[in-house]
Amino acid sequence: MLADYPHSSPLTVELRPLLHPLFQRLSEGISEFTFANLYLFRDTHRYSVTTLDDGTIAFLGRSQTAAFFMLPFSLPAPALLDRLFHDHGMLKCATSAQAQLLAQQGYRVEEDRNNFDYLYRRQDLALLGGRNYHKKRNLIKAFTSSHAFVAKPLRTEMQGDALRVLEDWRQGTDTPGDYRAAREAVELMEPLQLCGGIYYVESRPTAFVLGEELAGGASYAIHFEKAVPGYKGLYQFINQSFAAILPEQYVTINREQDLGDPGLRQAKMSYLPAGFVEKFKVTAS
Repeated sequence: MLADYPHSSPLTVELRPLLHPLFQRLSEGISEFTFANLYLFRDTHRYSVTTLDDGTIAFLGRSQTAAFFMLPFSLPAPALLDRLFHDHGMLKCATSAQAQLLAQQGYRVEEDRNNFDYLYRRQDLALLGGRNYHKKRNLIKAFTSSHAFVAKPLRTEMQGDALRVLEDWRQGTDTPGDYRAAREAVELMEPLQLCGGIYYVESRPTAFVLGEELAGGASYAIHFEKAVPGYKGLYQFINQSFAAILPEQYVTINREQDLGDPGLRQAKMSYLPAGFVEKFKVTAS
């Protein structure tokens, strides 16, 4: 079903029944390592997938002009790993365990801080208790006291409303960002099994959240969170309210990486992360 290396197969929805169960078994909780995430960003990073001679599944990609590969499920035999480094240069999204093992084998390992996932205790985001969240609570109060709002589970019959939110968000931003991936996520939320919520203010669709579970069901990843501009406190409100309705089985919420953006890093740190999902870049020394 998958091409044999050095050939590779494009990521298609038809591959989900094969790959999704494998991703579900992963315990590290790396946000990139879900079928939906890889599929939705397949064009951005030119992802494809291949099977090595020993059966190891590898994902190939390209960031700007640099080739890379990822090994979410296991490391291959040493000779095959050497070939991947020769052909594709860098292993991205290596786990802590993989990084430790590869460092012992003489590879050069580097923390990829810009791509660390931010982890928050679900209960902390749901309650926003204590002095440290005082400003967040004030912003939420400013929103809820000024607007009549309704929050609903995001179902397929509301896809049109979610796309309206996305278009309004796009008009209010200078760069497209993840617009294409977010649009496809809404359109394919059912086959990709993404879940979320949608928010209305005075009957106008104003925000939505889409995500999925990670780390064997212990964590929930927020892949997309979009809101129309012009509503003070709206983002803080949807962040808190969505955390409050998530089932208690999700101990943590993964709000993904900051990509090295100073403003985004400050915003994510302001919610006091409980920790990070560390990722590493590995190259041949």
